[in-house]
Amino acid sequence: MLIQHKQDGHKGIYYIEEDGNVLAEIIYSSADNDQLLIIEHTEVYDELRGTNVGYELVHKLVEQARMHGQKIAPVCPFAKAIIDKKPDFQDILSE
Repeated sequence: MLIQHKQDGHKGIYYIEEDGNVLAEIIYSSADNDQLLIIEHTEVYDELRGTNVGYELVHKLVEQARMHGQKIAPVCPFAKAIIDKKPDFQDILSE
């Protein structure tokens, strides 16, 4: 499954698309001179539920944050739960 990325200014999305339909997405915005990524929403549609795709989307955003020296503020309850459960994701949490 290919995770794609789009960014437009301070808004971004990682998503999985099939036949022109978005099947999973994580939406974020950046703040503090792009040093903070705010996870606003994560959604996995029925076709991909139970396939660990939600985790993969959060992981992709964590990788981006690490690569660019950014921190993450997970406003989305799903993303927050994933990050809270993973000890190796704690370094990217904003204070």
